[in-house]
Amino acid sequence: MRKGLTLSDILVTVLVSVIFGFIYNLWWLPYEVVKPLGLHFDQLAYGMWFAAAVVAYLIVPKFGVALLAEFAAGAGETIVMGKFDIPTLIYALLQGLACELVFMAFRYKSRSVMVCMLAGVAAALISLPIDYYYGYMKEVATWNLIIFILFRVISGAVLAGILPYILVKALDKTGVTKLFRSASQEDYDAL
Repeated sequence: MRKGLTLSDILVTVLVSVIFGFIYNLWWLPYEVVKPLGLHFDQLAYGMWFAAAVVAYLIVPKFGVALLAEFAAGAGETIVMGKFDIPTLIYALLQGLACELVFMAFRYKSRSVMVCMLAGVAAALISLPIDYYYGYMKEVATWNLIIFILFRVISGAVLAGILPYILVKALDKTGVTKLFRSASQEDYDAL
């Protein structure tokens, strides 16, 4: 397997990003629907905005894919919204970087559900200081802040970890994703 990104790796990553750019833009609806319920239930939906990095990495497990995918999805979201939104790009860049660092820690060799969940949690955690900077968390009581953080972390683990894992495993069963990964010994034996 080539270590660097090939043109097809980049094209697949961008395709995943475009799809998630649309999903991210549409995801505001369920996020806003649960917001009035209070107790930060909206944070249980927040993890979807970290999913592009994990899906792209699971399909193309190489250096830079998670960062590229998340940033491109964030940029795509701003294009779909019809306005240039710097905070969205900052979130996307840092969330992609957080996922990338998790995958790097495992040397881009693990595609396990636990690694995916760690990446989702890392993206959730990196988004918290940005929220604080933009003022979303400054006035929140301590008990309420704990719920906010806990729900965001759970969402990162489930919506950006487990859900992408299940999605890509389903794609693996169709054989589509084999086009983007090197062949295993089992694949050669099947020939």
